Amino acid sequence: MLLFVGRKLAQTIFILLMVSIVSFTLLKLAPGDPVQMALGSEYSQEAYASLTHEMGLDQSLVVQYGHWLWGFITGDWGRSYVGRTPIFQYAFVEALPVTLTLAASALFLAILIGVPLGVLSAARQDTILDAGTAALSLTGTAFPSFYLGILLIWIFGVHFGLFPTMGFVAPWQDFLDGVYHMTLPALTLSTYFMAMIVRLVRANLIEALQQPYVAAARARGESERRVIWLHGMRNVLMPLVTVLGLQLGALLQGAVLTETVFSLPGVGQMITNAVLNREYLVVQAGVMMTGCLFIFVNLLVDLAYPWLDPRLKPR
Repeated sequence: MLLFVGRKLAQTIFILLMVSIVSFTLLKLAPGDPVQMALGSEYSQEAYASLTHEMGLDQSLVVQYGHWLWGFITGDWGRSYVGRTPIFQYAFVEALPVTLTLAASALFLAILIGVPLGVLSAARQDTILDAGTAALSLTGTAFPSFYLGILLIWIFGVHFGLFPTMGFVAPWQDFLDGVYHMTLPALTLSTYFMAMIVRLVRANLIEALQQPYVAAARARGESERRVIWLHGMRNVLMPLVTVLGLQLGALLQGAVLTETVFSLPGVGQMITNAVLNREYLVVQAGVMMTGCLFIFVNLLVDLAYPWLDPRLKPR
């Protein structure tokens, strides 16, 4: 088991290294001059040369990458020339918790609603309830998240005044107020994943309930609830965990639009503003944080397989 974990960790480090090299190179090739953006429209050649040297842009690409990589590992991510704050403080301490809170809230809401709806749809197969659930899941999959967010703001925020339309309150500081502010953004982001979970659980549970061991459990007189939630859902967990791990990238992508619509100061809005201001170090920090998060979750999914199915334990 330790060898399996060590091999997965080595693969994770190698992938992160490749992500850092590719993203750093592409950002350097992107159009725009960060020095000119920092100085403004009027500047002298001496000021331009001085700031270029200060930012290390007069060195070779390999040297720049080496300095950046060492700084990233040691926590020295540079400074934002727009916000005049350390990038580590701006990205990791301030922006990342907002995105993690939004993503976790959306994922929790999607699982909380999607799994019971999928089970109910599979248990009531070919009924009106099943057809209604299928139509609802297809609508949720096809509905653009940014349009849904605007619609929810107009209905529940502007028209009825039930929820705030923008702003973020940390749940660890004020839990009730944090949940209150996060309700509409989490609902907007979770709709697509909720619909996906419903369809996935329904399809896999219908297949599992047709297996001989389920018929044997029913023949032993076990209750239908136990048959579905114990014997049936056991075979749904692995594909569900796999898809959720693979869909993390889409979840983070949707978080960018959701944060923009609801004015949440997360990683998505940070990267968007950094791209517009040509703050490539901030963009690189955001790319690496999302890359680390995506790869870390997929690592957890790989490590969870032996726990979900003992047959997959390395021997």
